[in-house]
Amino acid sequence: MDIRLMIQSTPNPNALKFVLNIPVKAEGNYTYKKGAGTEHNPLARNIFDINPAVQEVYFFDNYITVTQDGSADWDELEEKIRLTILQKAAEHDPNFQVVEPETQNKVEAQSSPEMDQINAILDQTVRPALQMDGGDIQLMSYDNKILKVFYQGACGSCPSASMGTMKAIENILRDQYDPAIVVELGDVY
Repeated sequence: MDIRLMIQSTPNPNALKFVLNIPVKAEGNYTYKKGAGTEHNPLARNIFDINPAVQEVYFFDNYITVTQDGSADWDELEEKIRLTILQKAAEHDPNFQVVEPETQNKVEAQSSPEMDQINAILDQTVRPALQMDGGDIQLMSYDNKILKVFYQGACGSCPSASMGTMKAIENILRDQYDPAIVVELGDVY
């Protein structure tokens, strides 16, 4: 199979989106942070091994978003990531499953009719744009009109995500769901 790769910039100056002509995550998405938990995903492990500046690797559909801490030269890092992906993509399993340790504080969204309705609104209004930019948003909880969210991929460390994008999401939800809703970043580590 001829594997092709295209590199796209994102609004986050510390993140690049590597788009392939094959799937990298068949179902859902997953974010690896600082190389943790990559034992079941050699491609992710190889990307982290390129340079200690690599802080996050996000898999979704047919792309991988790589976020660095800003200390590495993108031109050099981009080429090394590109070569690694092209060399390892044929061996990569897009159906990979992640087994998370019980002790890890992970994002676990509550399920409720309210969360389902909010997710439906975000699916129609916000998620397509975030995914085009190499990221996504996951709902964590909704309690007393406070919606806690977690940014993924390029959105996780994007300077505009914490203020501009979050305010836009809040405005959309106030218009389409509840005028009193407040959107906040949830604690994930």
